[in-house]
Amino acid sequence: MLNIQEYRHKIEEMSKNIDELGFLFDIVSLKEKIIRNEKMMSEQDFWDDNEKAQKILQENKNLKDTVEEFNNLKNSIDDIEVLIELAQEEDDESLEQEVNIAIESLEEEIDKVKIKTLLSGDYDKNNAILSINAGTGGLDAQDWAQMLLRMYDRWAGIKGFNVKTLDLISDPEAGIKSATIQIEGLNAYGYLKSEKGVHRIVRISPFDPSGKRHTSFASIDVIPELDDSIEIDINPSDLKIDTYRASGAGGQHINTTDSAVRITHIPTGVVVQCQNQRSQHSNKDTAMKMLMAKLIELKELEQKETIEELQGKYSQITWGSQIRSYVFQPYKLVKDHRTNAEMGNVDSVMDGNIDLFINEYLKMTKINNS
Repeated sequence: MLNIQEYRHKIEEMSKNIDELGFLFDIVSLKEKIIRNEKMMSEQDFWDDNEKAQKILQENKNLKDTVEEFNNLKNSIDDIEVLIELAQEEDDESLEQEVNIAIESLEEEIDKVKIKTLLSGDYDKNNAILSINAGTGGLDAQDWAQMLLRMYDRWAGIKGFNVKTLDLISDPEAGIKSATIQIEGLNAYGYLKSEKGVHRIVRISPFDPSGKRHTSFASIDVIPELDDSIEIDINPSDLKIDTYRASGAGGQHINTTDSAVRITHIPTGVVVQCQNQRSQHSNKDTAMKMLMAKLIELKELEQKETIEELQGKYSQITWGSQIRSYVFQPYKLVKDHRTNAEMGNVDSVMDGNIDLFINEYLKMTKINNS
């Protein structure tokens, strides 16, 4: 027999949670903004400024996705209530099982949406620029860096995000020495900021004929992609700009001209580089945006009022800042050392299923900042 009172209580609790989410996201204001954007989009001169038009289109899509997500939660409540009534009328155990599955599924969806309310930082909604650097350990470390690159690419695919390669230095023997990718999607930076730090792998090395277990490291850095409205004063004399021959794929032109750009901010030692855009000019623009994002991050970290006050070598990520271990042998376990979140299915993690670690980090930082 269905315990109607128990189910009604669950429905009531979930409805309260959904209403709270509607308040936190301010769904009413989002709907009003969609109407305003669509009015602008219908004007004749809307496409006169193509870049501005594209931003409005993307913003409107993000707003609609949020409203649709909220509406789907509300509709699921209605569907479950209908299912409960049907199960009660027919006294069907199979329908009761459907009710339980539907409730469990909705609770999971509510939890996923709740995580988004933790993304309240200034740049959390922005695209992310993620850099991977192999640590000491030769081919093992380079192979590990490539495995992490694949993991984040798979994660982005699961999220429906787009990935662009900005810089890639491969090794002819195995793996990569470094890579920088841009991950485009709503809240990409908000999620991926949790990945900044040193990642450690323990496994039997495929490059060691004796079959010994090796430990290797790779560092991850994550910065937000800044839009053109954000400007900071950088003294041109503080910059060293080098051009060099691009080493990545990209066609004959990119491989035969000095189109790659490396920019060093001399006072801090911050270095950024980009080689996979179509031209040297595009590479320089992208590298400058990366530099600004790193300097803003460093300024906030050191609590300085201006960029000019920043001095000293940029060393935000050090080999002591290990955040996560991926153990393949003698047992299988991925463990985050900040939150103690862990997962035994290492293969699933390497296929991009890292939301457990991201979500636990966001929850932890929310509690610590409360």
